[in-house]
Amino acid sequence: MTIHTYLGDLPDGLKLGPIVAIDCETMGLNPHRDRLCLVQLSDGDGNAHLVQITQDQTAAPNLCALLTDPNTLKLFHFGRFDIAAMFHRFGALAAPVYCTKIASKLVRTFTDRHGLKNLAQELIGVDMSKYQQSSDWGASHLTDAQKDYAASDVLYLHQIKDKLDAMLARENRQEMAQSCFDFLPTRAKLDLAGWPEIDIFAH
Repeated sequence: MTIHTYLGDLPDGLKLGPIVAIDCETMGLNPHRDRLCLVQLSDGDGNAHLVQITQDQTAAPNLCALLTDPNTLKLFHFGRFDIAAMFHRFGALAAPVYCTKIASKLVRTFTDRHGLKNLAQELIGVDMSKYQQSSDWGASHLTDAQKDYAASDVLYLHQIKDKLDAMLARENRQEMAQSCFDFLPTRAKLDLAGWPEIDIFAH
């Protein structure tokens, strides 16, 4: 595994293929208060690309071009948060998207364990460490342990997607899943606009 680290944006000319796994690290879970610090990406080749976002940064042209590219599928785990965090920071709404957490909830109804660590362990036999999850992602220099942790959040998503796709097909839930994925960017915008905990479809 090779971890490439960049400051502010992806480099010009970097091609990550038709399906790109993406994850974010922030200072907390409130995108209005807690700034975006790191965006990590992988094309499934076993390598990761980490983009450190500076404190006052509001633009990342190459990253935003990828997020909005209609020919690139953006692969997330709990994409609702990451999509909102990047849209709030850059104004770029990721689409089209796929979320392994949503896919898991649609087909792994025999369990309530849908975290990335659970999926990696149960679907592809990888034991992921979450030790660095609560570390200071706003630091100007990330430790090797932080980089390894951040990379692990995107390195396995392609393999997990393949397993979940097979289960979605087996249970005949691909169309339902796709509808959920298509709505996800709007769900993220609703979160930012003040409806994070309200079910607008409820009576």
